[in-house]
Amino acid sequence: MRALTAFMNGVTRLNGFIGRWVAWLVAVMFVLLLLEVGFRYLLNAPTVWTNELTQMLFGVYAILSGGYIMAHRGHVNVDLLYSHFGRRTQAGLDIVTSIVFFIFTLALLYFGIDMAQESIGNLETTYSAWNPPIWPIKAAIPLGAGLLVLQGIVKLLQDIAIAFNLSYYKPDAGQSAGDPL
Repeated sequence: MRALTAFMNGVTRLNGFIGRWVAWLVAVMFVLLLLEVGFRYLLNAPTVWTNELTQMLFGVYAILSGGYIMAHRGHVNVDLLYSHFGRRTQAGLDIVTSIVFFIFTLALLYFGIDMAQESIGNLETTYSAWNPPIWPIKAAIPLGAGLLVLQGIVKLLQDIAIAFNLSYYKPDAGQSAGDPL
C-alpha cells in the first residue's frame, strides 16, 4: 500500500509542480498582448509574431494544466443531482463515469503521440509570415495527455478507496469540488 500511496502522491506533486510553472504563461501572454496593443495603436507598427506566439503559449498552457486542474478538482461538473449524494455515492458515480474519461484521454494520448512524432520528424512550422516551429507545441499534447491520464488514475484510485472504505487513501475533509486553489 505504501507504493500505491507514493505513486498517488508523486503524480499529484508532479502535476502540481508543472501546473504552478505553466501558470506563469498567463503572465507572459498578458505581456505579449499588451506589447502588441502598444505597437499597433501607439506606434502604428503591428507585429507579425505576438498573436501567433500567444496562441501557441495558450495551447501549451491549456494542455499541460489539465492534470493540475484535475488534482484540485477544478474541472467543470454537471451537478444536478450529484451534490445531493453522499461522498461514497459520489465516488461510485465517479468510478462509473471514469470510463468515458479514460476513453477520451487515452485516445488523446494515442493520437497525440502519432501527431507529435510526425511533427517532430518533419520539423513542422506554422507556414505563416513569421513561420515559427510548431513541433514543440505538438510535442506538449502527448505530455499533457499523459499527465492527465496519470492524474485520472490517481482520481480513480481515490474514488475506489472512498467508495469501498479502503485504508490506502483518507480524503482531506477540508477539500471539496470548487475549493479555491
